[in-house]
Amino acid sequence: MAAFWEPGMLVRHPGQPDWGLGQVQSSIGHRLTVNFEHAGKVVVDLRQVELTPVFAS
Repeated sequence: MAAFWEPGMLVRHPGQPDWGLGQVQSSIGHRLTVNFEHAGKVVVDLRQVELTPVFAS
């Protein structure tokens, strides 16, 4: 599923809504580095967490 995620995409972590909006920084294998508004940079393992993409309207 990592092929779907590209740098610059906006995401939310459904298990951590207080982290706010995140922006994908990099995608390597099953790991994403995401910079969240209130949590900073977090490495997310896509085998453990299903991020929610945010699309501009």
